[in-house]
Amino acid sequence: MIRRASVCKTPSDRSVSSVVGTILLLVIAVSVAGVILIGVSTWTPESPAMTAFELSADSDRSTITIEHRVGDTIDVRELSITVIVDGTELTEQPPVPFVGATGFDGAPTGPFNAKADPKWSAGERASFAVASTNEPSFKMGDLVRVRLVVDGQVIADLEAVAR
Repeated sequence: MIRRASVCKTPSDRSVSSVVGTILLLVIAVSVAGVILIGVSTWTPESPAMTAFELSADSDRSTITIEHRVGDTIDVRELSITVIVDGTELTEQPPVPFVGATGFDGAPTGPFNAKADPKWSAGERASFAVASTNEPSFKMGDLVRVRLVVDGQVIADLEAVAR
């Protein structure tokens, strides 16, 4: 009869085998966790391009100015603007681009002017003057909000206290 030699000859050999096995399992678990962590930390969901604007409202001249600070170029022919003064929408909203419109004085500046390039790029300012016949008028300290919408999507909801 042939006998096989046992790998573990003494009880202390068996102890070493279980410790080595446990350490090996821990190394594998830590390695897998590290790979998963690296994969998750480098993955970012797609987000819309960042666009930032800055709003100012000059109560002395009834002028609203919006600066396109960063982000994609916007075609103002696809832009809708809503102006809200202390919670109340203006009776007449600016129909950008325009030159002379009911509720507004003079011609707007920048890409809001119908005779200018309708592409509004980062770094450009656009402004318009609200006529005294357009209600509500704003005075110093009033909260002026402007909502910019393109294709039904709000791209900016801005607030400024009139100076």
